[in-house]
Formats: sequence, C-alpha cells, structure tokens
Amino acid sequence: MMAQPEYELFINGEYTSAASAKTLTTVNPATEEPVASVAAGGERDINTAVGSARSAFEDWRIMDPAERGRLLSTLAGRIRDEKDRLAKLETRDNGKPLSQSRSDVEGCARYFEYYAGIADKIQGETIPLSGDYVDYTMKEPLGVTAQIIPWNLPINIFGRSVAPALAAGNVCVVKPAEQTPLTAVELAGLAAEVGFPGGVLNVVPGLGETAGAALSSHPDVDGLSFTGSVATGKQVAKSAAEHVTPVHLELGGKSPGVVFEDADVENAVDSIITGIFATNAGQVCSASSRALVHESLHEEFMNELLGRVAKLEVGPGIEDSDIGPLVSSKQLERVRNYLELGHDEVGDPVIGGEVPDRTGYFVNPTVFDGVDIDTRVCQEEIFGPVLTVSTFTEEREAIEMANDVDYGLVAGVFTNNVARAHRFARDVKAGQIFVNEWFAGGVETPFGGFKQSGFGREKGLEAIEAYTQTKNVCANISL
Repeated sequence: MMAQPEYELFINGEYTSAASAKTLTTVNPATEEPVASVAAGGERDINTAVGSARSAFEDWRIMDPAERGRLLSTLAGRIRDEKDRLAKLETRDNGKPLSQSRSDVEGCARYFEYYAGIADKIQGETIPLSGDYVDYTMKEPLGVTAQIIPWNLPINIFGRSVAPALAAGNVCVVKPAEQTPLTAVELAGLAAEVGFPGGVLNVVPGLGETAGAALSSHPDVDGLSFTGSVATGKQVAKSAAEHVTPVHLELGGKSPGVVFEDADVENAVDSIITGIFATNAGQVCSASSRALVHESLHEEFMNELLGRVAKLEVGPGIEDSDIGPLVSSKQLERVRNYLELGHDEVGDPVIGGEVPDRTGYFVNPTVFDGVDIDTRVCQEEIFGPVLTVSTFTEEREAIEMANDVDYGLVAGVFTNNVARAHRFARDVKAGQIFVNEWFAGGVETPFGGFKQSGFGREKGLEAIEAYTQTKNVCANISL
C-alpha cells in the first residue's frame, strides 16, 4: 500500500510539526480511504503562529502597497499554474466533482488577482471643516487577522477571506477545517515560493475545539472571519468578544427560489438544480434549498424538475459525476436524519430519499413536494441534496414565505416582470438577491447575510472595509 502523504503546519514561512506531535487523517468521502496524515495544531501552535504574524506585521503594513499587490498577483498566477493538481487534491479531500474543484481553484486565483489590483487603491477622504482646519481620514489594517475556513469550499473561501486581508496590509493565521485542510497548506507553501515574507501567511490545521477555539479567543488577534454553522459562529463571537475583537460571521442559509407564473420554467429548474444538487451536493450555505412555485406553474415545474433530477448521476467526484458524496460520515448521518424527518412531516419524497448501498458518503438527490412552510425540513438548514417544494398564489404571499425563516443569506426570483423582480429585491430580507440565475454575480459582488445568516460582507470592495479601520486626523492650521 502506498504511504500516505504527510502535511505539516505552516508557520513563519516554514513547515513544522505540531507541538504535541499529534496528527489527524483526512478521508476521501467517495472511497472512505485515507488521503493524508496532517499535523494537528493546538493552542501552543496557535500561539506560535499568532506571534509569528505579529512580528511580520509592521514590515508588511509599511510595504509599498503596489508591491503587496504584485505579490498577490504572482500568487494568483502560481495557483493557476497548479490548477489541475490542486483541483484533484480538493476533490480527494472534499469529495466534490472535479469540475467544481477546478472552478473553486480558479475562484481562489481570481480573489488574489482582484484584490491585488485594489492593494494600492485603499484610501481615505478629506472632510471640509471651517477655514482653520484640515481634516482627513486614513484606512489602516487591523493587524493580525484570523480566518477560520469551512470544509465545504476550502480553497475558494481561503482566497475569499485571505486575499482582501493581505491586500489591506494585514497578516493572517488560517485555521482550515479538520476534514479538508490540504489545499490551505499547499497555498501557504505557494505563497512562500513566490516571495511572501515569513509570518505573513500562517496555516494551522487542527480540531475546532482546540486550534479553532484557541484562535477565536486569542488576545493578540485583531480581527476574525468565520464561515460555518450558526451554533459554532455564536460561540466564536462570544470568544472574540472577551477581547473586543471585531468579527465577521458568514453562517447558514435556507434560501428560497421563487418561481412566478411568468417565469421561464426550464431556466428556473436549471438554476435551482444547480443551487441544490449540482453544487457540492447541496453543501453550500447559499443553496437553493426551498422552491416556492406559483400554483398555476406547479405541474409544469414539477414535470421538468423530476425529469432533470432523474438523469443526475451520483458518483465519485474524481469521475466528475453530477453529484459527489457528502464530506463525512457525520454529515451523511445528519442528512439521513432529515430524510427520515421529512418522511414523517411530509410523506414520501417524490424522488430520491435513499442512501445508496455503496462505499462512500452518498445520498441520492431528493425532492419533497407540497411542503408546509412551518415544517422543520422547510425551516432548518439540511446541508445536503434535499429540496422542498411549496406553492403560493400571490406575490405578497411569496415574499412572506421567502422571509418566514430565521435565515437571510440569499434569495432567487424567477420572473420576466422587471418591476416584480425589483419589488422582490426590495422586500425580501436577504443579503444577496439573484434574478433569473442562481449564483449570479462573482468576486466583485458583496456577499453576506441578514438575521441568523450572520453579519459583515465578504467579496467586492466591501470586504476591504472588514479588514481596515478608519483613523481621523484633524489639524488646526491657524497656529
């Protein structure tokens, strides 16, 4: 048997073992076989990484912003050079179809490219006061920032969180998810290869209850970004509050795709399938997990939907199947429990509902129809390939149903009525509205939630706001 690759922590520009010498093993979700042995960092390693980042901060902060931008741009190029290798590693570690991993790698490169162009354009403003005063603001980096990365989009969210932080002059300590840490360690090595100074980018894999808890409660962390579950996000925020550390939380979602009577049904079905089945087996916080369909369109919508879902191929991500496995046995058990709950609350699904009798953490794409908005399967985030379908009769009812959950991350509307689309965007409580295309937008578009979906924004220019603080300077020039 081939020996497992061994991955170490990356601190101060070097690979290093965990202080405890402990390791964890990542597992291929499609085969349930080990992928790699990874050093399991703990509190001592977090302390070392934060100290290394603190030592590197001043030189990084005062570096010519254009030079910082050039380093980010060069890293983007190296990521693209390694696209195929990184994508295959991501698929083995996470399970998602290979084409999605390639897209995620490209997304990571694009984040570094985008923020490279912003690094030398972060500026303050002048404020007009009376004649004897000159007043202006400066945007300054926070300092040492921590990024706690989830398992569902490891390499993509690494870029989304780290690139704006570095562009703004911060230094980073990254704690990737214990299920999927490999590409984060690889990226840190590429950053060192292209010339990032030691300590600017540190990666400490480890368990959430050890490395993650130590990082979120660390007194020398100046800003924290967390993407994950609501329950863990609340705990992270509490820990950070002990040191008044500013936090950005991007949490869960239970997002509606609202299909009005004048919608292009084929397009709506295609978008909703992309959002709940064909993207990481529904393991995304912005999944289109609730379809709200006008009653006059319900039969046509369901016929189109079920015909399309029946053709989806479930299989290993490395074979680029339509739907790969869930990330872990724990996630499989969670989704299995929701399938049983859906059966109790709604009845038999109209398609799917099975866990295939095969190796790997697979679940067949599942649709529950005629779902009451108050059921748990329609209210709670399942994080798997499970879609609920409900009907409405009027526009106002659709908006009320869209808003009738604790989450507010994204929402989609499918209509040819421009005025209706804008009313929907105005009235639905969500951080991002998709019109006639799920996942419309890109690196440039701000992303974040309302309500239990969190606060703060990533992506676009607004991400820079989360990684800078404003200093005001006011001078009396009459003296």
